[in-house]
This record gives sequence, C-alpha cells and structure tokens, in this order.
Amino acid sequence: MYGYTRVEEIVPEVHKTGASALDIWPKPHGDQREQLDAMGEAKFAELLKKHNVKLGCITQYHLGPFGLKDEMSLARRLGCHTIVTGGKGPKGLQGAQLKAAVGTFVEQMKPHLAVAAENNVTIAIENHGNNLIESPDSLKWLIELCPDKHLGVALAPYHLEQDTNSLSELIKSLGDRITVFYAWQHGMGCMTKLPKDQELLQMPGRGNLDFAPLVETLKSIDYAGWTEIFMHPVPRGIPILETTRQVTAEINQARDYLEKLR
Repeated sequence: MYGYTRVEEIVPEVHKTGASALDIWPKPHGDQREQLDAMGEAKFAELLKKHNVKLGCITQYHLGPFGLKDEMSLARRLGCHTIVTGGKGPKGLQGAQLKAAVGTFVEQMKPHLAVAAENNVTIAIENHGNNLIESPDSLKWLIELCPDKHLGVALAPYHLEQDTNSLSELIKSLGDRITVFYAWQHGMGCMTKLPKDQELLQMPGRGNLDFAPLVETLKSIDYAGWTEIFMHPVPRGIPILETTRQVTAEINQARDYLEKLR
C-alpha cells in the first residue's frame, strides 16, 4: 500500500488506520523487508515497540514455500506468527491431476511445517494466479490433505470469481484454516496502468464486489485471523497514492466501509 516508503514513516501510520500490526514485503512490491535488514533487527523491534505496533506478517513470495527456514527464525525472534507465500508445483491442472499435485506439494511441505511448528509460525499459502494453488478446488484439497494447522490459507478474492455466493461458500469450506483474508477485489485489475480512480476499484467499497456476505460469513465461522485491506498499484513498488497521508486516508475509507458491514 505504501510502496517503498521508509518504514519509519509507515509504522506511525498503523494505528491511524485502526490496525495493530504490520505486514512487511520485499521488493518489488515494497522494500520494508530489505529496510529491516539494513537497520537491523534490534532497531526495527525498537521502532515497533515505540509505536506499540506488532509485526503481524512477513510476505515472502520470492523465497517460496521451501525457502523459509531463516525467515521463520526471524519471525520468531520478532514475535511474528504468520508468513505468506505461494504454492509450488505444476500449473493449469484440474480434477484428479490437480488433487494429486496438491498432495505432492503437501508431502513436500511436511519438513518445512515441522520447522514452522518449532518457530510457532503458520505458513499461509495465497491463492495466487498462475500457481498450483489458485482455484477453490486447490485450496479445499490443500486443507483436506494437510491437517497440520501450521499450514494455512491467505485468501485473496481478487484472484477468484467475483461472485459473493461462491466466495462465501469457499470461506465456509476453509473455516479456521484461513490465516489471512485480503479485503481485495478485482475491480479493473492490477496488471495494466490505469487512471487512478480505476486502479482504486480494487479497494473494498469502491469496486462492484459486495463484501457484506463475505463479512457475514467470516463472522459465522468466528474468523480470528488477519484482515488486510489491500490492492496492487501499477507499477509495483509505488505507493497507491502520492503521499503517506493520502494512503492512510484511503485505507480508512475502505475500513469505514467494512466496519459498517459488521
């Protein structure tokens, strides 16, 4: 959301958005993860403590689900219990082939989930486009074939059919295995540069997706994971709006919309 903005500017904004925790990303979407390395863990932890902010999540698509060992140790040291990444395996499968590939992925994840357990971390797999784990079926099989609660789902409506009924049913199916819910809709997409008012249609309350049934379903399953108001700008790495103040105001506009649905 804030792009390559300095983390010292972002952390004071967290509580202004009604949030209590921060999700940090590496390049190209942001560079706060690299900033953490540059300033050092102690200084980063001190910054969070000063503003009473938690590190709620680390997003790491570049490392992938099999490359998170050191990141999980870092997360433990900083009191973070969630790492988001993508799946790994063949793409474009359906039916029995898809289920078999998800099963293979689950087997490959077992030693990594053991490390996650040691570090009190949940690895949340996002249903990202052009990925093994991208469809409702792949998500359902992921949870069915892997009972280990250290593997969760980062559910992104953006990458799914923009239908409230099917999204609500998927939420019910995944239940408490949803670790992160992205309050993010497709709008007019995030792959092509668009006028800002069209790009912002990804935000809750701006595009056509009605979040009311989704919020109601999340309430019905007693959802207790992270909720992230979210969108991607074009190009990646820039803030969604020009100034930090404008970004915070935009997040709050979406939060107000979601709060009214509770």
